[in-house]
Amino acid sequence: MLAIFKREIQSFFTSPIAYLVIGLFLTLNGLFLWVFKGKFNIFDYGFADLSNFFLLAPWVFLFLIPAITMKSFSEESKLGTLELLFIKPISVSETVLGKFLGTLTLGIIALLPTIIYVYAVSQLGTTEGNLDSGPVMGSYFGTVLLMSCYTSIGIFASTLSDNQIVAFIAGVILCFILFYGFEGISTLLTDGQTSLIIKSLGMKQHFESISLGVLDTRDLLYFISVTAFFLFLTLLQLKNMNR
Repeated sequence: MLAIFKREIQSFFTSPIAYLVIGLFLTLNGLFLWVFKGKFNIFDYGFADLSNFFLLAPWVFLFLIPAITMKSFSEESKLGTLELLFIKPISVSETVLGKFLGTLTLGIIALLPTIIYVYAVSQLGTTEGNLDSGPVMGSYFGTVLLMSCYTSIGIFASTLSDNQIVAFIAGVILCFILFYGFEGISTLLTDGQTSLIIKSLGMKQHFESISLGVLDTRDLLYFISVTAFFLFLTLLQLKNMNR
């Protein structure tokens, strides 16, 4: 697993992928938060907090992470190197986990420079340095959990086709359904109780709950379950392909 993990990280940083992903993520967030006028702009928002950043980041990662993971297995399948992975002295589950951790690490590296936003926003308050750290830490933690779900979904999508564009589109659609789809459907229902149940199936509600700075085991279990479920589906799909 460690060998696959190292190979993934090395492949990201020896190609333009890592630099493009990190640069694009920081540029998009920077433009919307500090330059473009609108509801995401911190100066126009009127409050010195990072809530707008954590509203924006899940949508940006919804596209970026499938863009990273689309080649995970689809490229191996297209180049015919997937069979080599099956005969190597490493289990399929270790291969999947190595690719998953490699991609998640890249996402976390992209997120790290945004810590400077925390300092910048804390200096913008009426009292300098008076920033409520609980919601900020909760939001960062929730973002990492959300990225782990996106990554497992994207890796699963990459096993569905040897065409990377198809894998990317499938990954984006699945991430969108899991993040916002259930909440969107819940708005169409008139039964309040059913609407709440449908909404609770989506990642957005659990992400927003953690972003309040309160760690609820139900939210943690939800993210861990979704991640584990799609990694399991990836494993099943690869074993079917190996038959």
